[in-house]
Amino acid sequence: MFTLKSSLTTLALLVGTSLSQLASAQTTVIHAGELLVTANKAPLKQQTLVISDGKVTELKSGFVDISRFAKDAKLIDLSSSFVMAGLMDMHVHLQGELGPNNDSEIVNLSDADILMKSAYFAHKTLMAGFTTVRDLGSSAEQIYALRDGVKRGWITGPTIIAAGSSVAVTGGHGDVDGMAPDLMALHTAKTICDGPYDCRRATRHAIKFGADVIKITSTGGVLSDTDTGTGQQMADDELKEVVDTAHSLGRKVASHAHAAAGINAALRAGVDSIEHGSYADKESIKLFKKGGAYLVPTLMAGDTVVNMAKTTDFMSPAIRVKAIRVGGDMIENFKRSYKAGVKIAYGTDSGVSKHGYNAREAQLMFAAGMTPQDILVSATINGADLIGKSETLGTLEVGKVADIIAMHASPLNDINELLDVDFVMKAGKVVKQK
Repeated sequence: MFTLKSSLTTLALLVGTSLSQLASAQTTVIHAGELLVTANKAPLKQQTLVISDGKVTELKSGFVDISRFAKDAKLIDLSSSFVMAGLMDMHVHLQGELGPNNDSEIVNLSDADILMKSAYFAHKTLMAGFTTVRDLGSSAEQIYALRDGVKRGWITGPTIIAAGSSVAVTGGHGDVDGMAPDLMALHTAKTICDGPYDCRRATRHAIKFGADVIKITSTGGVLSDTDTGTGQQMADDELKEVVDTAHSLGRKVASHAHAAAGINAALRAGVDSIEHGSYADKESIKLFKKGGAYLVPTLMAGDTVVNMAKTTDFMSPAIRVKAIRVGGDMIENFKRSYKAGVKIAYGTDSGVSKHGYNAREAQLMFAAGMTPQDILVSATINGADLIGKSETLGTLEVGKVADIIAMHASPLNDINELLDVDFVMKAGKVVKQK
């Protein structure tokens, strides 16, 4: 005997549509007390959003009576809430969190365990109001599976733009370190390269196996367990070859970069974003503006590693020294870049910090002098632009995907409101409602 659910399942299989997509076809009506349609404009009072098939289909002034819509329309009363587009985090690592057990987890956790953990962290991120993330460095097969599982409606999580393993030079940040030689040989990714033509190969390899974006490491990193500093590590010709290859295959490039020389070399090569940008100088700012690249500041990462270096003992001496120096310098350098008019896209480096607390970045940005409106623009409009999704994400204009969050009061008045998101809708489906 066929049930409604089995009939829907059969229909879904026939048309290649998931059950979650079929369910989202129902009309949903939201009464928004205050609605931020687009973060670069003022919010509107008492608005009605109409959602069907996972997208915003109408926007009307006032609280429109639900009887004017389809008989099966569902009303969501957010008439006392501030409503806006879902937030975007342009730098996360969903497969783990920095802590004293990281080394043992490499040995003790299977690939399946890591995938389950990343699904758990993805869910926490979505519940915090972040409906789209860019994962910049994870075990490739597992992160692509998680990305695709979310896309197919098999699992609840944010939209994931995934890099997989970083394209990095041998012995540089992004390569494995701090292990016995046999373990390093086992865990070395096929995207590690040396010389421009090998880096071309590595970039093509990453894209062949599923990379949405290419992550490179133009400088050393704080959490590399080596005494190699944070200066430029990828050579200029290697950087140029990666960028040209990625762009020719329709992929953008995000470059981890701390030291000014590495930032500037990556910008000259044509990268689309600089991650961290800890020591951007005057030349960096000129190059940012000339090429239009985004800075993804990840202030949370700096704040986290400084605190851990000072209050825990699991970091090696090499990491601890870098953490205190670089982490402590990030805020002042961000202030200079922001004041100079560099384009900012919101990113936390969660995975260094704990997942689900991504809104803490907004507090740090505000403390550094960024206005609440600019923070919201960085976490919506700019994020969508950086990943090439402005036509579908980043605002609540008609035709856009219905990624929607709500909170009791306006973050434009108090940025701390982002820490307590009460309502989350992902592609027209309610996943959180207090």
